[in-house]
Amino acid sequence: MAYKITDECVACGTCLDTCPSGAIAEGDIYVINAAECADCGACAEACPTGAIVEE
Repeated sequence: MAYKITDECVACGTCLDTCPSGAIAEGDIYVINAAECADCGACAEACPTGAIVEE
C-alpha cells in the first residue's frame, strides 16, 4: 500500500531526503508517485507534521 501526502504538508523537504525510491515530487504540497513508492514508510516516520499517511 502506497503512502500519500495530505494538506498538512508544509513543503519542508524532509521527506525528499528520506525517500529511497525517489517517489516524492515537489510542489505547493509534495506528492508521492504511488507507482514508484516502495511502501517503506521512511517518509511518514520523518515527516514533522504527520502529513504522510497510508492510502
